[in-house]
Amino acid sequence: MAFITLEHVVKRYQMGEVTITAVEDVSFTIERGEFAVIVGPSGAGKTTVLNILGGMDTATEGRVTVDGREISGASPRALTEYRRYDIGFVFQFYNLVQNLTALENVELSAQICRHPLSAADVLRHVGLGDRLDNFPAQLSGGEQQRVAIARALAKDPKLLLCDEPTGALDYVTGKSILKLLQDTCRQEGMTVVLITHNTAITPMADHVIHIKNGRVDAEEFSQNPTPVEEIEW
Repeated sequence: MAFITLEHVVKRYQMGEVTITAVEDVSFTIERGEFAVIVGPSGAGKTTVLNILGGMDTATEGRVTVDGREISGASPRALTEYRRYDIGFVFQFYNLVQNLTALENVELSAQICRHPLSAADVLRHVGLGDRLDNFPAQLSGGEQQRVAIARALAKDPKLLLCDEPTGALDYVTGKSILKLLQDTCRQEGMTVVLITHNTAITPMADHVIHIKNGRVDAEEFSQNPTPVEEIEW
């Protein structure tokens, strides 16, 4: 059984008398430990798919299963527990608490988990061992994103979901963040799903899912993904 399965997922939003279909009949599977990239233009539906997968939104139709657990149709309480214990989120704009240090930001996330990792150890793992006591305003964009990744990893999640994690970063910093995510997938065996509009980074993935107009347009698989250092755009 695949680690992640989406079967005929549909998402519609009702805007007054107008019905907007954001996702239409999306089906795919992702294996445990894969680095998967969902790619597509703005408005294609990839963020909606990620939000459904992360339990932040619910499908109108279809079935979503993660690690043998069906999350489609789950109660709000069950989805809260799912997000709390099973999912690590990395967002484009970091979403750090500005009046907490890097260490405190990670500790805050770790406090809500069953078996959290050491916040200081995870920050060292992402290369911020000397920045534990710095506030977000004292960190560069890349360093803030590393704190955000550490915050997600400290939960020891089953699944790491990344929403345009390099969208607010410059080229060099963005590549360093992608390398960190790729290394985390390889070294920790963690399943990572990343969404992006940048098709140039897809060679780094084991599995690429192209989304267009709310549908899966194509899928690609690679036995030998390209190291991030060798990718240019």
